[in-house]
Amino acid sequence: MNRMKVLSIIVPCFNEEQAIMLFYHEIKKVMLPENMSIEILFVDDGSSDGTINLIKELVKNDACVKYLSFARNFGKESAMYAGLCNAKGDYVTVMDADLQDPPGLLPEMIKILESGEYDSVATRRIDRKGESLIRSWFAKKFYRLFNKYSYVEIVEGARDYRLMSRRMVDAVIAMGEFNRFSKGIYAWVGFRTFWMTYENAPRASGETKWSFRKLMRYAIDGIISFSDAPLRVVSYIGSMMAMLSFFAMIFIVARKLIFGDPVSGWASTICIIVFIGGVQLAVLGVMGEYLAKTYMETKNRPHFIVAESNIEDLLEIR
Repeated sequence: MNRMKVLSIIVPCFNEEQAIMLFYHEIKKVMLPENMSIEILFVDDGSSDGTINLIKELVKNDACVKYLSFARNFGKESAMYAGLCNAKGDYVTVMDADLQDPPGLLPEMIKILESGEYDSVATRRIDRKGESLIRSWFAKKFYRLFNKYSYVEIVEGARDYRLMSRRMVDAVIAMGEFNRFSKGIYAWVGFRTFWMTYENAPRASGETKWSFRKLMRYAIDGIISFSDAPLRVVSYIGSMMAMLSFFAMIFIVARKLIFGDPVSGWASTICIIVFIGGVQLAVLGVMGEYLAKTYMETKNRPHFIVAESNIEDLLEIR
């Protein structure tokens, strides 16, 4: 007789009051294999609306529902990490509560993983319908830039929605870095991955929590976490500026010796000083980003703080 397997569904939530019930009902419609049970793990990321109250109502009526509630908003990456650390399933997936990650794909994803040929079934969007042109353009440029200069490669349109085997989940958990960029971490740990494509789905309700500014910050964090290219670029710029300055100095000295003409034009001098000063500040800014990441890692602060939960053997990893 086959052992009953468990599918853990991790659902990071931040002010998803309007979507929680819709998501739950859609998940319960999914037809799982007969030898598989389900665990739905909601991670409330410090919501300020009624999200946690709705989750508690589900807990009362369904023993399959588990939850973690953070003491404050720690961010989606921390919420996903908390879910992975506490998921008990043989197979684990991360899904957004807004239903942009179609639950209907799960049976096929499970079937592929059950074949034993892959350790992960990842999803990617083949279009960006519903997004602004500017946002889509920046997203495409980010993937190209990241893949060109980082140590790992991520597929364009990749989502956090993926089904993973237990051993891949354990490998991701072992990556205990504070500054997390999950798409890069999934690529770094490796394992055999099957890519499943689907058309972009609109949010079931509510509005996205990812502003353009937050996405830009997230993209910069991702590049810095998996590439030292920005440091090399500013090093090249610094070397080029030094060479230009050296040749300019030779030109000025030669001009003085040959023509006896003192250098005139304070305006051009000031422009050059300001330009070089700007380059220096940019270089210091890039170095500061890496230094800040190192500083946060050495603090060894917890990734998240749980205020309440119905998980008996709760695991909080530093």
